[in-house]
This record gives sequence, C-alpha cells and structure tokens, in this order.
Amino acid sequence: MMGAEKPALGFPAGAEMDELVLAPPAGSPAPPPPRKMHSLDFEHIGSLAAVAESLAPGSKWGRALTSVRVVIFQAKINVLLPFGPLAIMLHYLSRKHQGWVFLFSLIGITPLAERLGYATEQLACYTGPTVGGLLNATFGNATEMIISIYALKNGMIRVVQQSLLGSILSNMLLVLGCAFFAGGLVHSDRDQVFNKASAVVNSGLLLMAVLGLMFPAVLHFTHSEAQYGKSEVALSRFSSCIMLVAYASYLFFQLKSHRSMYSPIGDEEEAIEDEEDEKEITQWEAICWLFILTIWISVLSGYLVDAIQGASDSLNLPVAFISVILLPIVGNAAEHASAIMFAMKNKLDITLGVAIGSSTQISMFVIPFCVVIGWMMGQEMDLNFQLFETATLFITVLVVAFMLQEGTSNYFKGLMLILCYLIVGASFFVHVDPDANEN
Repeated sequence: MMGAEKPALGFPAGAEMDELVLAPPAGSPAPPPPRKMHSLDFEHIGSLAAVAESLAPGSKWGRALTSVRVVIFQAKINVLLPFGPLAIMLHYLSRKHQGWVFLFSLIGITPLAERLGYATEQLACYTGPTVGGLLNATFGNATEMIISIYALKNGMIRVVQQSLLGSILSNMLLVLGCAFFAGGLVHSDRDQVFNKASAVVNSGLLLMAVLGLMFPAVLHFTHSEAQYGKSEVALSRFSSCIMLVAYASYLFFQLKSHRSMYSPIGDEEEAIEDEEDEKEITQWEAICWLFILTIWISVLSGYLVDAIQGASDSLNLPVAFISVILLPIVGNAAEHASAIMFAMKNKLDITLGVAIGSSTQISMFVIPFCVVIGWMMGQEMDLNFQLFETATLFITVLVVAFMLQEGTSNYFKGLMLILCYLIVGASFFVHVDPDANEN
C-alpha cells in the first residue's frame, strides 16, 4: 500500500531500541552477552567515596592518621623505638645477655619518654603556663614512678632510693644546667630573667625534703634509735605523710591562693600566640597519647628493672652508678628536651617549672609516695638514703638555691651546674654501696 510506512532496514517492526540485538554473521563465534550495570557497582563506588571522605583531614579518622604521623613519624628520635621490642625478644631468647636487654630497654624507653614530654607540652598549650609546668613535671616523672614501683615490687629498695635521688640530681644539675647554658648562648646579649619568688618557694620545699631524708639517716648512723630497725622505718613513714600534706598544700598555694605569684614574666599576648602556633594535636589526642605511651613505658620498665643486676655484672658497672646516673638520664629525657626548648625561647619560668618543679615533685611526692606504697606492699622502704647520698643531695640543693636567688640566668651558671653534675657522676662511679657489701 502506498500510504503504509515501511520499517527501517534490518529492524523488525514494533521492536524497542533497548531490545534490539544484531545477529552475527553466519559462521562467526557468538559474541559475549552485553554487560549490565549492576547496582553493586554504584554501591562499591559509593563505599570508596565514603572511605575517602572518612580519611579527609577534617574527619575523625583523618585526624587520627594526622596525629599518628605527627607523634610517631615526625620525630627523628623515634628511629630508636624498635629497640624496645628487641629487648623483650632478647629477654625471652637468652638469659645470658642481660646487659644487652638492659641497654636495649634503656634505648627503647628514651624516645617514649621524649614523646611523653611532647604530648604533655601539647596538653599544656590548652591549660596555661602554670598548670602546663605542673603537667610537664608530673608526666615527666611518670617513667621514674613506674620504674620505682616495679623495683619496689621486686624488693629492690636501694634501686628505688638511688634512682629517685638520681632523678633529683639530674633535674637540678644536668637538665637545669643545659637549659641555662643553651638559653644563655641563644640570648648571649643579656641575662635571662625568671620569677624569683616561685624559685625561692621551690628551694624551700627542696630543703624541707633534705630535712626529711636527713633525720632517718642521722638516726641510723648515730645508733640512737629507741627500737633498732623499727624507729627508723616508723619515722620515715610519719615524715612521708607530712611531706605529702606539704606537697598538697603547695599545689593549693600554687594553683589557687597565690596563682598570680606564678604568672610568667613577659608579654602574655606573645606567649598566647606562641602557644597557638605550637598546637599540633588536639587536647583529647594529647590525653590519649599520654595514656598509650605510659602503658608502653610501664611494659619496658619491667624488663629494664629485671636486667639491672645482670647488666651490672656483664658491663662491670656499679649498681649505684646505673641507678643514680644512667636510669635518670633516660627517665628525664622528656624534661631535658622541653626545658632546653623553653629556655631557648626565653620562657624560663616554664623551664624552672619543669626542672626545679620536677625535683620538688620527686622529693616531696614521689619519694614519700613510694614509702607509703612500700608500707602497703610490706616492703620496709624508708627515707634513710645513706650518708653519702644524703650529703650529695644537701650540697646540690644549696648550690642550686644560690644560683636561683638573683632571679637571672646565663650560660656561665649553666656551665657550672653541668660541671657539678660531672663531679657527682664521677663520685658515684667510684662509690661502693654499703648495703652491697653487707649482702
């Protein structure tokens, strides 16, 4: 019919476009069926987009990855982190290499202590200089406290006493000396100034700690105890409780009633701007890292304490030298790094809060706390640190008190403190612990 429309060539009439399939030429293999776009493909693409979105810098997982990068991978000192697992492996593989276990544990704890100080500094950026200095001192001493509790649990009372004494000496002479020396070199054109009033209060507390340590030692060496072997321990426990009350009163004095006395010298706005620039992780990230690092340090500290005696025999070093010099240098790595950094930035009040504040906290809180904990454990931990150690502490406190009385610092004062620490280290290298002879 002339008026009827003819279908297009090769397409049957009435066929829809999406139903058409061209027939293959005769004799050729059948083509594969056409690929259909399933809904699963869109779901897969959507899940990838969700993962990418979750890893974006502003997201929760993105923040976590950034925090890991900043804390773990950014610091060059973290190349020493594998020594910790190596020490644990060596401990279980061979009991003959306790010297290497000790050295590897010592090296492995060093970056952890430094990162603990970094996390504390980040947390201090959100709390202000006074609380920040207290936080630096507290978490800076976490390593010493953990090592002391492990040693106390094993009955190694002399190791506890000597390591805590060594921490005080290291903070007051080595850490403060290096901070004064580095700050004095950077700011060589003038003396650096710090808050003299707070330094005087800390010096008074340190002298009170010396008094608390001196009387049990004098009671022992003058043989004037009412009950031999019991009066010394009883006096130590009573004095420890008094020292804990004094430290709690000091915290109230510092943070509440006389807070203005501890305000840093200098432009406060400039300090706030510097703190804003230093913030690299959030407040809760800093708290989480403090928790993680403290647990890992506590694990390594157990292996470190177990290997002390074996290391003394294999390395031919006195236990007193290991306890007073080597352990505190590692434990004070956090204070050492932060104190020098703040001194170079001309923030000496925070430097003193870290170095002298840490010594005050060990002498007035950590040592009495260990006496009380030993009391609960049934260990006769006392404040009789022996005559040699007590005299060393007394002279050190006097030297540092004279250095701080002017409220100024320079590189020469720092050099004198460092040289004093070298003399102390040499003294303990040739010192034989009287308890070792008795045993």
